[in-house]
Amino acid sequence: MALMPVAEAMAAVLDGVTALPEEMVPLRLAHHRVLSRDLASRRTQPPADMSAMDGYAVRASDAATIPARLRVIGEAAAGKPFDAVLKAGEAVRIFTGGVVPHGADAVVIQEDTTRDGDTVIVNEAAATGRHIRRAGLDFREGDILLRAGDRLTDRHLSLAAGMNHAQLPVHRRPRIAVLATGDELVQPGATPGPGQIVLSNGFALHALAASESAETIDLGIAADTLESTTAAIRQARDSGVDILVTTGGASVGDHDLMHVALQAEGVDLAFWKIALRPGKPMMQGRLGGMRVIGLPGNPVSSYVCGFLFMTPLIRALSGRHDVAHAEEAAILGNDLPANDQRQDYLRARIERRGDAAIVATTVNHQDSSLLANLARAQALIIRPPHAPAAAAGEPCRLIRLPA
Repeated sequence: MALMPVAEAMAAVLDGVTALPEEMVPLRLAHHRVLSRDLASRRTQPPADMSAMDGYAVRASDAATIPARLRVIGEAAAGKPFDAVLKAGEAVRIFTGGVVPHGADAVVIQEDTTRDGDTVIVNEAAATGRHIRRAGLDFREGDILLRAGDRLTDRHLSLAAGMNHAQLPVHRRPRIAVLATGDELVQPGATPGPGQIVLSNGFALHALAASESAETIDLGIAADTLESTTAAIRQARDSGVDILVTTGGASVGDHDLMHVALQAEGVDLAFWKIALRPGKPMMQGRLGGMRVIGLPGNPVSSYVCGFLFMTPLIRALSGRHDVAHAEEAAILGNDLPANDQRQDYLRARIERRGDAAIVATTVNHQDSSLLANLARAQALIIRPPHAPAAAAGEPCRLIRLPA
């Protein structure tokens, strides 16, 4: 199978994806969930004219000439309105958040007044509307303030609460199963035997999926046998996951059985190899409603491909409208050689210059097995196929890695 360009591979991964069904969740559990419907306010905020300061509610015309002596006839605190109508020559003691009494059209802050028993002396001229938050200043009942496809931030939750929503309609969270393969792998904390290494790929993939609010299932490590690999694929299918992510066994060696196992279980593969570095031996397909992404075994390749392809797929299933990774303009911090036919994603550190330009400098050694360099990287510099050599100071494009 010929190497598929990255753009075509991404289109295949997202082909036919629709957002998962809607469910209602309590407001406190809705952080980073994705709205399935537009959300309209159930109330007006503020619901009435409110005082923005502690002071006295007055008629501006009564306090236009200073000093003005006004009779204090009552008090308005937050949640305890003053019910009577303010008349000429009168004032109401008011506190922040208190409803402005009928008849008043200004608030004089207490620092600009002197109290003398039932009289307040206004020492600063009042102006109509001063220190008053008008009804509906923030929003009005029926205003659509949150949109379908919005991923709910902490500020969104505060807004939704202010709109008087105790539950929110969101898309179901995608369920992801992660399967590692390889006789050479042992779990962290174990003592590796001769030729064995500690499993690392799955932990980054679980974290990536969780950062996108997906639920994850760990299928452990499958041995390098067709029976063990196919049994794990069936387990993923039977558990009803939306995505099966495998890592390892995707290349062409005698012990790389993932391609054979997936086809044996009826997975319709859209591609097997892509024109990407790191990560040429990557697969994607479907088994009924389950989408499959087969990642390489080298840890950097596994992570980069998972970040580039699994993350947008999770976002699409979640109903988000911002599916693609955002690209940024930057300046190269070091020289780069000409590129071959594969699109490169170079691990890089970034810093901001005094003129606000972002400078991206590749980490030493781009080998796909080097976890320490991956951990130090903050971004991926995108190098298109057949890009000519580039010198430090020339423009480039990058994608930031999760912080």
